Amino acid sequence: MGQLIELKQKGRKKTDETLIVSKPWEFRRACWKTDHFVQVSKSECGSFESLRGETEKRKTKKSPSLPPYFSLERGLDYTIRAVWVYRKDEIRMRDAYFLAGLMDCITNRISPILRTDILRAMYKKIFLMKEDLNIHWYGPLDHILLPIESGLYDKSEYGASLASANTLKELYQAIRRGTDEMFDILSNEYVFFCPGGGA
Repeated sequence: MGQLIELKQKGRKKTDETLIVSKPWEFRRACWKTDHFVQVSKSECGSFESLRGETEKRKTKKSPSLPPYFSLERGLDYTIRAVWVYRKDEIRMRDAYFLAGLMDCITNRISPILRTDILRAMYKKIFLMKEDLNIHWYGPLDHILLPIESGLYDKSEYGASLASANTLKELYQAIRRGTDEMFDILSNEYVFFCPGGGA
């Protein structure tokens, strides 16, 4: 008595076996060997999963070719791992992505106010957030914010909003607005496959 018995849902699709979590971001087990997280558009992922399902039904050994994807490495690996850790807590996920935005700002963006001693205050905030979230970036940081196709998000507009900030408060607000918008697009438009091999 009192034990929960998990029943298989009627009509459950076989492709759901790769699903780890569907919200806020969709994470799946990769059915191919990969050393890095892989980011795929949801439309491409749907086509790939359908083809894979058909292949399994026919019991053929030939797998469908992989859809176009972004391999998340060289800085992006730390960002996706930070988000992955908090995959069941949207508030912490958003904070982790905001922290990625702060890191990106001091590493890859131009903001005139960061040429003053305000930079020290930003570093202090970054170190406090890194400690609180237990997130760190190491090595080459070519990219920190996850890739988004240009038709879905205008990164030049985001960069302009950071460059036009006159105070640290305005800069934080611009980063928060931008990273929240990116977060929502990544949630709605992409699937993330975890490192490993075979599902």
